[in-house]
Amino acid sequence: MTSRNALIVRGGWDGHQPVETTDSFIPFLKEHGFEVRVADGTPVYADAGYLDTVDLIVQVNTMNTIEKEEIAGLRRAVLNGTGMAGWHGGIADSYRNTADYLHMIGGQFAHHASIEPRLRKGEQSDNYIPYTVHITELGQAHPITAGIGDFDLVTEQYWVLSDEYNDVLATTTQAVRPWDAWNRPVTAPAIWTRHWGNGRSFVSTPGHKLDIVREPHVRTIIERGMLWAARGAE
Repeated sequence: MTSRNALIVRGGWDGHQPVETTDSFIPFLKEHGFEVRVADGTPVYADAGYLDTVDLIVQVNTMNTIEKEEIAGLRRAVLNGTGMAGWHGGIADSYRNTADYLHMIGGQFAHHASIEPRLRKGEQSDNYIPYTVHITELGQAHPITAGIGDFDLVTEQYWVLSDEYNDVLATTTQAVRPWDAWNRPVTAPAIWTRHWGNGRSFVSTPGHKLDIVREPHVRTIIERGMLWAARGAE
């Protein structure tokens, strides 16, 4: 098997367990022929010579910032064929102040619904609600999600702002509840891919913490998504 290079970029809010979740996928990447480098932050994106050798970027870097030369390097790499993959806020809520990043990734976290107000305790679990991930017609035939049916989770349910350029493999629908501001159900992408220049990206909004990326459906989808996004994938 020909070796390829994977770069894991992690950091930001510790509540998403960027170290633990990315560490859990390193053995899988190595088993599939990747040499893996880990970077704790975005300065590596400014290293054009190194990025030219990278076939897959796995990013879990939530609510952080990125410098002008770093986003320029990341965009250049993806345009030239480097694949990009990630989950939850580590890719869909990374650099809120950078329009070029949002344009390339195709979706931005806007909200996650909370449980009934009187039951909240001021903890992360206030935002853990039961919901269903619905595989789309496209998703039923796509190599990332083929053979996987709709499945249920109890975790953060992302309301994502997105556009029609995404290839949406799965959706989730926010219900209408008495204490929320919206008055009709809202469906948003839960899993999508996006082509950008010669590169491909994969996003899974499920993946809040280690227990969620270990859930069998989510785990399979993320593993397949990383392989699909990488340069040189079939």
